[in-house]
Amino acid sequence: MDVNVILENIPLYIEGMWVTVQLVVLSLILGLALAVPLALVATSRRRFIAFWPRAYIYFFRGTPLLVQMFMIYHGTAQFDWLKDSALWVVFKEAYWCALIAFALNTAAYTGEMLRGAIAQTPFGEVEAARAYGMSRWTRFRRIILPSACRRALPSYGNEVIFMLHGSALAGVITIVDLFGAAKIVNARHFVPFESFMAAGFFYLCLTLLIVWIFRIAETHWHAYMRPREEEGEEKGSFPARSAPAYAAKGL
Repeated sequence: MDVNVILENIPLYIEGMWVTVQLVVLSLILGLALAVPLALVATSRRRFIAFWPRAYIYFFRGTPLLVQMFMIYHGTAQFDWLKDSALWVVFKEAYWCALIAFALNTAAYTGEMLRGAIAQTPFGEVEAARAYGMSRWTRFRRIILPSACRRALPSYGNEVIFMLHGSALAGVITIVDLFGAAKIVNARHFVPFESFMAAGFFYLCLTLLIVWIFRIAETHWHAYMRPREEEGEEKGSFPARSAPAYAAKGL
């Protein structure tokens, strides 16, 4: 194992990691912005309205991300009207094509997570909001959507990790991300084990960082789900008692 080759190409890996982080973060922001209205419309009781976001979700969840990226990067070049338009400035660049594909893909998965979380909102919360006099939009904004986001947080953490791993496909269309950097190192020095192992190490570090961030977020947003007895034990004000202890007192 030639470690010197990896050490010499650390700057290339750092640049590739920065491109990977850019693609993942931007695609997640755009995907989340698209997923929220998708989830809201998909929960509509009118089938004709709910059909379109569900069809979008079904298409992007049912086809591979690599196929979607090839359709955007290679497929759009066959349309002359697109080449003659101002949009060709975006679609001729591999970076923006990958970003569009990633954003559309993660929007479908995130939208389905939110749709399921919205559908599972406890009926009592909705009824309490109605009794308080909240309008339909206020209920979604202050009750339903925040509650759904809290419950979808663990699943969304997995989606972020899957998006990070899926971003390696960007190296297939000439983008020098982490995977692309490993391909370049392998092509220069013919060390496939060392080059791709180094890329895997960087992916592992990024994954651990994502897990740590979401663990902190879950601890903060799920604090209301902790049993009060445990909080009392930590503060030393309300010591927890076992059931036999209460039974002995006749309670």
